[in-house]
Amino acid sequence: MPLLICPDADVDLRKCCEFEYILIGDLRDLLDDEPSEENRRWTLAVLDALLDTLPKEFALKSHNGYLSDVLDEYPSWDNTVERLRLQHVMLHRRLTELRVRMVANAQLQGLADRLNEELQRWIDAFAELQRAERDITLTAMTLDVGTGD
Repeated sequence: MPLLICPDADVDLRKCCEFEYILIGDLRDLLDDEPSEENRRWTLAVLDALLDTLPKEFALKSHNGYLSDVLDEYPSWDNTVERLRLQHVMLHRRLTELRVRMVANAQLQGLADRLNEELQRWIDAFAELQRAERDITLTAMTLDVGTGD
């Protein structure tokens, strides 16, 4: 088990992930509701909170290097880890773009419907990234590579 430089980093990461989970749930609920100006304001508030939280979560995950536990065990998985890291960057960028579009096109109902669909796809992609991170970490910690005997 690697030595953490900041013992509170794990607690902070857990809290950050719990907050993201709540925000994603709120966003799902808002996307299911009837479009209204109030709904749009709440959606923007949730997006702002997510856009603030995602970089913090990634910084905490990267405290000792992004998925460093995985790479310590299996350095050859660096390409997979790099793809996951780039997905984080892309998802943050995409959420920023969606928020900008929501603000710029508040009055266009057809666009609002498309934005809601795109936000739903973003939520699905984010959930898939989290699953992939858990899977690679779990695999690295439980994979039993033979000794060649």
